[in-house]
Amino acid sequence: MNKTVVAAALGECVHVAGISNFLRLAETAGWETIFLGPAVPIESVLQAAREHHAGLVGISYRLTPETAQRLLGDFAEAADELRSQGVHFAFGGTPPVAEKARALSFFEQVFDGSEHTEEILAYLKGQPLHAKTSQKDFPQTMLERLRWKAPLPLLRHHFGLPTMQATMNGIAEIARARALDVISLGIDQDAQANFFHPDRQDPQRKGAGGVPVRTPEDYKSLYAASRQGNYPLMRTYSGTDDFIELAQMYVETINNAWCAIPLFWFNQMDGRGPWDLEGSIREHQRVMAWYGHHNIPVELNEPHHWGMRDSSDVIFIVAAYLAAYNAHAFGVNDYIAQLMFNSPAGLSGRMDLAKMLAVLRMIEPLRSDDFRIYRQTRTGLLSYPLADGAARAHLATSIYMQMALKPDIVHIVGHTEAHHAATANDVIQAAEMARRSIEIALNDMADMTADPLVQAQVDFLVNEALLTLDAIRALAPVSHPDPLTDPTILARAVTSGILDAPQLKNNRFARGEIRTRIISGASQACDIHGNPIGEAERLRSLIIKGASE
Repeated sequence: MNKTVVAAALGECVHVAGISNFLRLAETAGWETIFLGPAVPIESVLQAAREHHAGLVGISYRLTPETAQRLLGDFAEAADELRSQGVHFAFGGTPPVAEKARALSFFEQVFDGSEHTEEILAYLKGQPLHAKTSQKDFPQTMLERLRWKAPLPLLRHHFGLPTMQATMNGIAEIARARALDVISLGIDQDAQANFFHPDRQDPQRKGAGGVPVRTPEDYKSLYAASRQGNYPLMRTYSGTDDFIELAQMYVETINNAWCAIPLFWFNQMDGRGPWDLEGSIREHQRVMAWYGHHNIPVELNEPHHWGMRDSSDVIFIVAAYLAAYNAHAFGVNDYIAQLMFNSPAGLSGRMDLAKMLAVLRMIEPLRSDDFRIYRQTRTGLLSYPLADGAARAHLATSIYMQMALKPDIVHIVGHTEAHHAATANDVIQAAEMARRSIEIALNDMADMTADPLVQAQVDFLVNEALLTLDAIRALAPVSHPDPLTDPTILARAVTSGILDAPQLKNNRFARGEIRTRIISGASQACDIHGNPIGEAERLRSLIIKGASE
């Protein structure tokens, strides 16, 4: 089929916004586009289709349905010869007009404005959207789905309610609404830490923080509930104990789309697991290696745990680099770099963007044919206001800002986060808001990364982060082959205070002695008077203290 599309607003209709959007998407899908403009007569449309050997003709009409019925009937009759020659015809209009167009049974596809952008793209890529009725029509691995949905990012949202039945019903509702590409299954704390240890489970905590899955069959039931609509991918927490056993079960029961695991967390340091700091680092490295061996993508949800505890931007960046570095070292092939904005809350948009760009600059040299990096952005977990209207605005503006990074995955953090765990309807609404922000950004977004102030901050943060990494390397003997992957050295980086955050005060593994403040929109280390200090000065104070102990 000739990959030329001719499009116009038909008859006396002068509304062309829908046609313009359709043609923009067509260009993205590889079509050559011919726009004829508003109020185009039937014969002019057909003449242009013949002259350009169009493979597809798109027409729009947004006036009264009764007038449309007559006009579209005339168009179908005049265009029937072209259709018999293999030319495809699509129509777009308001729902009442679209209903008249469908009744003609002439158009291959009729759009009424309710379709998601990805559905229109699927049609333009030769995948009729109403023909998708089975799992085989929707890619079932992260990498395949990314390619299938491009240039739009995958949409992911966390979901898990306190009972199995409510969670199954919600998953089915989300899948039918085609709201998400990935459902991140939120499981309760006992499922994360004690799945294989019923004796350690506490019945009074059942459902605390998520769905109380207790058997492999529970996971299979949740996955089965998602086998409808757009057949979203599913993934869940890596757990806080029995990591490899859980990984195997996740793959077998929910076809785990990717692993998400920290480097320093989910252990005794944050009270979420039974392992000590050094032991958990070793276990997390084993999990990375296991998923890498099975060619399953891995996300290290590491840096935001520091940001959520009010760390400096430099330590956030160092943690992000260590996460990617360890994933690379332990055989991960497809790495998802998580970039949580608004963490800590109070960062300015410019400085937040600079921090994320610094992360990407730091990890980019690790990229190779054997280590592919994908960008996943999200809104800060603790940054949402309580008021519903303000929370919705926060979600939309945060995701718009995130689009400056051209993410492969947008992890939507629901607007209800400050009030309650998201219901299925909350998830669907959040996805609608996110989708709209993304579409606006993709249509005509200025390059915010080119801001000189942003780029200057990126340079500053990268230089500071390199000093911190050197300090961690200096904890090991000069002959050490790779200090940045040694669990003993990494644990010492925390216990020595090189990696630190204010909210770790009185923690048995960390010092919690660093002071930070939001200064000029950035989270910076500061002295006892609140004045900002650089990493060289901060690290020197640690060395002086260590020498005197």
